[in-house]
Amino acid sequence: MKGMLTVRPPRFYEEYLMDLIGARALIRVGTHPGGADAAATPDAGVVCRGLWEGREILGMRVTWDKRYITLGPICSVLGLAFRLYDPEHLLGAKEDLGITCALVRTDTPGVDIGRRHMPLNAVFQNGPTTGRDVFMPIDWIIGGPPMAGQGWRMLMECLAAGRSISLPSTSCGYSKLAVRATGAYARVRSQFKTPIGRFEGIEEPLARMGGNLYMMDAARMLTASAVDMGEKPSVVSAIVKYHLTERGRIVVNDAMDILGGKGICLGPSNFMGRAYQQLPVAITVEGANILTRSLIIFGQGAIRCHPYVLAEIGATREPDRRKAVRDFDAALFGHVGFALSNAVRAFVLGITGSQWSHVPEVAPETRRHYQKLTRFSAAFAFLADVSMLALGGDLKRREKLSARLGDVLSLMYLCSAALKRYESDGRQQADLPLLEWSVWDAMFRAQNAIEGVLSNYPNRLIAWFLQRIIFPLGRPYVVPSDELGHRVARLLIAPSSTRDRLTAGMHLPVSESEPIGCIEAALEAAIKSEPIEQKIRAAQKAGALTAARPEALADAALAAGVISANEHAQLERAARLRNEVIRVDDFPQDFGQSELARPAAQRAAA
Repeated sequence: MKGMLTVRPPRFYEEYLMDLIGARALIRVGTHPGGADAAATPDAGVVCRGLWEGREILGMRVTWDKRYITLGPICSVLGLAFRLYDPEHLLGAKEDLGITCALVRTDTPGVDIGRRHMPLNAVFQNGPTTGRDVFMPIDWIIGGPPMAGQGWRMLMECLAAGRSISLPSTSCGYSKLAVRATGAYARVRSQFKTPIGRFEGIEEPLARMGGNLYMMDAARMLTASAVDMGEKPSVVSAIVKYHLTERGRIVVNDAMDILGGKGICLGPSNFMGRAYQQLPVAITVEGANILTRSLIIFGQGAIRCHPYVLAEIGATREPDRRKAVRDFDAALFGHVGFALSNAVRAFVLGITGSQWSHVPEVAPETRRHYQKLTRFSAAFAFLADVSMLALGGDLKRREKLSARLGDVLSLMYLCSAALKRYESDGRQQADLPLLEWSVWDAMFRAQNAIEGVLSNYPNRLIAWFLQRIIFPLGRPYVVPSDELGHRVARLLIAPSSTRDRLTAGMHLPVSESEPIGCIEAALEAAIKSEPIEQKIRAAQKAGALTAARPEALADAALAAGVISANEHAQLERAARLRNEVIRVDDFPQDFGQSELARPAAQRAAA
């Protein structure tokens, strides 16, 4: 190995490794403004001297043209990233200082804000901002002049912390709304004298909704706790940003399918329409999901999560050649040993079904999940190392393979979060179906992602070898069972402590005049009325009650003495609330027309 280093200088290894993991630079996928390649921004500033409030100071003259700026139309202080140059060397010897972040007062001459975008009719303020040759004090750089050129690090650290919280929380918020309200709707809404939530066709999306939300909220809490501890988890933040917004989209889509006409008619009583309409906002912002999955998760994770790659990169940057050779050899031999040990572990765990792998002191009912997760962890580590070695720099250009490898890493993190939640919640046995479904589904998806990598591996011989190591006895997972899905769905259509824990933190109005308050009351009333309705049906079968129109059946049952006055009142209340829940909004024919499209006489009358 030292001979190889003599022939190939350390710089070669730095370029090779950085190319290997796709971390030399963020690949340009768009043009700024509004693109993903912030390092290629045309927004620029020049360090210079100028007049400020009647005196000459050291400052910057900056020009920019940006869009998609949150709160841009109404802000008083603008956070601005631009490339800063110092051609006169007023700050030092370096001319190209790099990406710099500054806070700019929007009343500064030359700053233009005020216009807004309409992101899918969302109410939040978002719009463009421009500035041309805007002079500002050098002290407006965040951190002052010493932090000039440190903007890229600031942006990445802020992004890591921000997207660990905002979008995961938003996704969990509207998913909780969807799960709680749609589950109740599925119990209140009946077809063929049966709540639709008891039909298997509805149980299937309900199970997805409950299982996805359980895992989403677990990942949200685990990631937010890392931020609370002062971490800036860039890889994990990318994982939760992508997977929680995508799962949130699945939850809302399933809710819309169950709600049917109730979901597609916008109006005050529609509690899901706007969430459905604005879902692409979460998918697009703070790192578009296609970019995040294809390039970021595995590309960054290959460096940050590996015990030896960073050491190898550090060795290639060591100016002392002898130390570089020594450090690189040590890291590389450690890397090789690590890969071989993972190969052995993956094969042994695959042959034995991970039955004897060690797990911590956890709930007995979850022990097998930990063992299987250990097996997949060893398999993923081996697969990732072989892929980096076999594909080299070509791996970053094979974005589909990189995305699937990132999926495996992400799904193992989500499973870990769900298992931790079960322990943190006190091992609630009633919640076990949610945990079982979510982990089983995630591991099945991880298995499919590994299969996707192997099926599309460019070197078929290596793919055959990997298949025999990772899956020596075949694929261990199938889809979650229908029986498990049935148990999850039943948890969503009736009040329980499990349902309350699953949707904890969401706003629950008590007024029946609000859609969610009404549907909660309707759920309670529907459950109370079910035994009364059974008494009426039994009386009909026994001949004690003659057939009547559905709307008059309760009156007939009361008159025949089948039900009491209190029971009759309960049925009336349940029917009233049910009708209110399934009702959709309607409007005048000209509602929604633009002012210019309306006749002049109508505009004058208005």
